[in-house]
Parts: sequence; structure tokens; C-alpha cells
Amino acid sequence: MSSGARLAQVAVGRPVRGAYTYAIPEALESKLVPGVRISVPFGRGKALGFFLGEATAPPPVTPKSILEVLDPEPALTPDVLRLVTWAAEYYRHPLGEALRGALPPGMAELRAPPEARAKVLTWVEPIPRASDADDGEVRGALMRAVLSYLEACGRTEMEELSGAVPGARDAVKRLAARGRVRVTTEARDDSPGTGALAGAAPLELSNDQARALAALEKSLESGGFAPFLLHGVTGSGKTEVYLRAIAKTRALGKRALCLVPEIGLTPQLVGRFRARFGDEVAVLHSGLKDAERLQEWRRIRSGEAPVAVGVRSAIFAPVRDLGLLVVDEEHDPSFKQDEKLRYHARDLAVVRAQHANCPVVLGSATPSLETLSNARSGKYALLSLPARIDDRPLPKVEVVDLRIRPAASHQPPATDPREASLLSPALKQALSETLDRGEQAILFLNRRGHSTFVTCTVCGLTVTCPNCSIALTHHLARRGLLCHHCGHTAPLPEHCPECRGALLRLGVGTEKVEEEVARDFPAARVLRLDRDSAGDAAELTRTLADFARGAANVMIGTQMVAKGHDFPGVTLVGVVLADTALAMPDFRAAERTFQVLAQVAGRAGRGAQAGRVLVQTYNPDSDAVARVVGHDFDGFAQAELRRREALGFPPYAKLLAVRVDGLQERATIDAARRLADVAERQIRRGREPLRLLGPTPAPLVKLRGRTRWQLLLKARGHAAMNAVVQALEAAADELPPGVRASFDVDPVNLL
Repeated sequence: MSSGARLAQVAVGRPVRGAYTYAIPEALESKLVPGVRISVPFGRGKALGFFLGEATAPPPVTPKSILEVLDPEPALTPDVLRLVTWAAEYYRHPLGEALRGALPPGMAELRAPPEARAKVLTWVEPIPRASDADDGEVRGALMRAVLSYLEACGRTEMEELSGAVPGARDAVKRLAARGRVRVTTEARDDSPGTGALAGAAPLELSNDQARALAALEKSLESGGFAPFLLHGVTGSGKTEVYLRAIAKTRALGKRALCLVPEIGLTPQLVGRFRARFGDEVAVLHSGLKDAERLQEWRRIRSGEAPVAVGVRSAIFAPVRDLGLLVVDEEHDPSFKQDEKLRYHARDLAVVRAQHANCPVVLGSATPSLETLSNARSGKYALLSLPARIDDRPLPKVEVVDLRIRPAASHQPPATDPREASLLSPALKQALSETLDRGEQAILFLNRRGHSTFVTCTVCGLTVTCPNCSIALTHHLARRGLLCHHCGHTAPLPEHCPECRGALLRLGVGTEKVEEEVARDFPAARVLRLDRDSAGDAAELTRTLADFARGAANVMIGTQMVAKGHDFPGVTLVGVVLADTALAMPDFRAAERTFQVLAQVAGRAGRGAQAGRVLVQTYNPDSDAVARVVGHDFDGFAQAELRRREALGFPPYAKLLAVRVDGLQERATIDAARRLADVAERQIRRGREPLRLLGPTPAPLVKLRGRTRWQLLLKARGHAAMNAVVQALEAAADELPPGVRASFDVDPVNLL
């Protein structure tokens, strides 16, 4: 390297902290722009790197030279580079690996990305049936899934359809041959802002919607960062407000990004965006093939798709001239990533809007208490939609007390609880009346499988997973036992493996509910929606669309059934057991219980008929259950916030979880205690009021064969933790082989 050579600051796409200094070859000087992907020597080989800018000081050793610039223009636009840099620092993660994780498949590797596809769009649209008899031509789950998706979403581009329903291309060919779909192609125009609008007629706004939209439009016109909480009850029309605000953004020449929890569970939402904005919409989610995700990313980057809709990783989409950010169902825990860069997409949306100097809308019927606190303090503007569209009433919610009360003589109850029906007499009667009226019902239980554990009647042994400290769940369809954490499977033993005693299957899951409904209501047409029954996108799409068009009148499912679906025929929701999350060792257990109960209750009564909700519980007096009866979110939130303040939990404190895991139990415990000693010494030296909880075994002490312990730091703000965290990070680098420590800022899951 010559003495006058320029130096580069480079983030290497490996799990290593800090930036590295490399020499810039003269031939590459003109090609280096911040955010561009480069190839650099690293260790004994080469690594993907990202040029951050010129280095200001020479390193202590002679730097190696950059080998190659991989792209003609930066893979990371300036705003995305700024956002990821902020996130890597805040969430304590190596910058290079964070930058690599922000890129789509094909761009995150040390190679040139694949060439762009030909600029041709293939569109598929359903052809209406002349009669129900036409369905005889359509056989096979794949063809039915494609038709179901098209019926829910309308005219759809083939790439999106293939992502939502794997194998859709072959099914489309067969459906076209049967005259059930129409396939057309057209040239793609990459000029910014030229996407064809579908022109679907917007719905008429309620007074509440009009007021909310007016506030958003005023903010869009005046410009500047402005965070909003759109708090609307289920069925109040939040999506229509989003669509109108995005239309205003487009009219102002700006672009929009909308984050949703799970696109695969909300085809109706994607359909509404497509109907309103046509091929101006790009969709980003994990169901797409790698090439399809890269293509959508390119459409967003070029400006051809100025409206991006995606799951949490879409927060890093290269949307230029960003004018509006929307986060739908902002309370949903799926917005938090639990590995590598442990970011919360909702919080990054606020940061990105601040960087872009534009409004951000966080929408929910049951906002997180952190977001609600920000709104009540005036940090966010509050927009309220307190009533359903057309003033439809919220469903009537009734609690069914499952507790067994012995008779006055103190004799034991006559019914063995192990043999009791899963559906109370009240819920059975309500279900019978609903089916007799030709209406639909949803039965909710947030546990899949048939029996949640298998135990010996003689010695009491519970059959557990060899890799995780949790009981194996019995799955009837699989004819065996399954661990829901690591995927371990085992056959159901005929006898206890310890004493040869008889085994008893206890606990309930969605399979057992399905079994009981089929027995008690043989004429009912039943669908089950959980991760077992809808193992792939095709089956999921078909199940949702079949229920939407009335092919079944009872749907049984986990929280997948609560994810924003709009089924006008549903007049009854039955919560089989409301207590599954209440006993979780997590300070958010009550909040999550209220949220999921309110969300699933909101599926009832969204059509012309009034809705009814029956909540079966062993804890009818718990605040999370009792407040659902009156749809009293404000009352629940007020009580829960008081409890959080007294205990010093968010939103009144900031948390950082340090998780230690290892293959050897003794080494893991020793490492956790060593880190705790480091933290305590640093806390004693500092002036900030910090509190250390732990080290303690994690609630799930063994997971995938690794022992897990954790520490929890609490402080008024993250800045107060900096010195302690830096000391912990240095100590973590010295842990013995086989033991690792991870840092989770603002943890959502404490299990």
C-alpha cells in the first residue's frame, strides 16, 4: 500500500463487532459509495463487506486492500443504512451482520445478484362459476387453494400467487384449461409512479374515520415527523383509514410502507391493497421464493412499486421518498425478532419515520401498554375509532365459570374433570342455536394437538422431550408425540417407560376440540386452523377462503383465527379455555391474555347479525378476563399500568435480558454467575439506579439440548445501562467454548 492511499471504513458481514479499516485501490475509488457491497479479505478467506465511508485514522498495522466492488450502485440506500446502523447500536449487535440481514436473498451473499427478470407481468384472475356444479372440475388441494386465494384477493400477479401458494404455476395451468381462471401478460413499466391503479371504490367513511383521516391528511400536507396511535375497536374500519392516508401520500408524490404481523394469515388485507392500488403494491414476506423476494425488493427500490406491504423485515425495504409508515396490529409480538439482530419492527418504524421526517401510524384495537403510555403522555397523537362501521354493536361477551364447586355436604364432585366435556352446556347450546340458524362459529383454543401431556397413573411420570424441559404433546393426526419447541417426535408408548403403568392423556388441544364437536354435532362442517392443519401456505389459504365463502360452519383454531380476519357469517365465538397464557411466568401474561381474547372476540358480529362470545375460564375474576366482558380496554390498561409502575416494569422501566446457554449444565451455570458478578461490580461503581434480577434458570430451562439461564437488567433508560452492558459484552467474549451469551434489548419474550 502506498503512503498516500486512501483508507475505507468497512463493516464486515460476520458476527464481529466494530468496523475494519481497508486500503482503497485507486481503480475502485470512483465506485465506492456508502452502502455499496464489497469483497474484502478476512481471516484466511474473503468476506462480504459494506463500505461505510473513508477512515479518519490509520490502523496500527498495514491494512489489506478492498478486493472488489460488487454492485454499480449501493445495495443499502442512505436511509436504510442509517436505520440499520442505529438499530445495530441500540440492540447491541454487530453492524456488518445487521446490514447483511437487511438485504434480500441473493444480495446477502458474496456474489453478484442474479439478473433482473424480463419486464413482463403475468396476471391471474378468477372466472366466476356458472353454478356450484362447476366445482366438480376442480380436484386437489392445490387447485382449490389457488382459487380460494384468487376469490379472496381478486386479480393477482403470478409472483405473489406463487409466494402465497407454493406450486401455484402448475395449478394455474390446469385451472386455465378448465376455464376457471384467466391468465394475461403485460409489459412492466419501471418508471417511478407508473403502476396501474385498480380503482376500487373506497368505502364511505364514518364520522370517526373521517376525523382520524383529516388529522392524518393535515399532517401529511404540513410535513414533518408525527407519530399517531390509531386506537379502534375491532371492525371499526382502521384499514380503510390506512388506505385513504396512503392514497393521500401518493397524491403528494410520496411513497408508503405498511407493516403487518403475518401476511399469510391476512390475504383479505393484501387483496384490499391490491384492489385499491393495483400493481403499485409490492408484497414482502417469507412465503415468497428467494428470486421473488429479490424481484419485489427491486420493484420497491426502483420506485415502480411505491406502496410496500410486508412483515417485520420489510422495515428495511428500500422505499425512497418515504411519506408514510403504517404498522397494523402494532401490539403483535411477531414484530419482535428473537434471534441475531433482536429488533422490534414497530419501534424501528417510529425511528425510520423520524429519520424520514414523515408521519407514522400505529394501529390496534388493543394497543401495547408501551404505545398507549406514549399516547397518554402526549408523545403520540391519539386517534380513536370507538364504534364499529354502521354502528354495528360489539358482540355480547359472557363468561362461563369452569370451576367445580363441591356441594354443601363437601362431597367430591360427581364428574371426574378428566372426563368432562370441553364445551360447557352453555357453549354447546349456543353452538347448536348458531348452526340451526345457518350461521357460523369460531372455537378458539391457543393449544394445538390432542392432549398437552401424557402421564402415568401409577408413578406420575410425565413423558417429556429429551431436548427441552417441557412435556411432549400428543397429536392424534400424527399418531405420536411432538415437542412444539424443537420438533422432536416419538411414538405414543403403550405403557409407562419407567414402571409399565397405564398412561393417561391429559390437557386439551385443538384436535380434541375438533373430535368433540364432530361427535356432538355430526352435521356440522368443521375446519381446523393451526400449525398442524395448515402446515403450508396452500392449505392455510384454502382453509381461510373456504370458511369465508361458507364451505364450513365451524372453525376451530389457535390464535391464527384471531389475526384480523373478516368473516361476516360468524355470529358466535367460543373461547374453550381462556387461561392458557395467564399462568405464564411473564409480566406481560395478563396483557397478552386480554389482547388475544379481545381480538378473537372481535371476529363475531361483523356482518348484519349481532355477535355473541362465550369465554370459558377457571379464572373469571382475573382482570384480563373480567374486563373483556365489557370490552373495557381502558379499564384493563389503567389497572395494568398501575401494577407495572409498582413493580418497575415497562413502560416505567427499560429492560435488557442477558441469556446464557450451553451444552453443559455446570459450565452454563458458572458462566451465568460470572456475568452476574461482573454486572454487580459495575453497578456498585456507577451512579445510575440499576437493578439486576438473577442469574436464574430460564422458565424453559432446557431448549434444543442447551441449558438456559438469564439475567435481567432494569433501569429508567438504556443510557444508564451502557457501562454495565459494555462490561458484560467484554466478559461474554471470554466465556468457555460451548457457552454463549446473547443480549436482548427491550425483550418481549422472557421464556
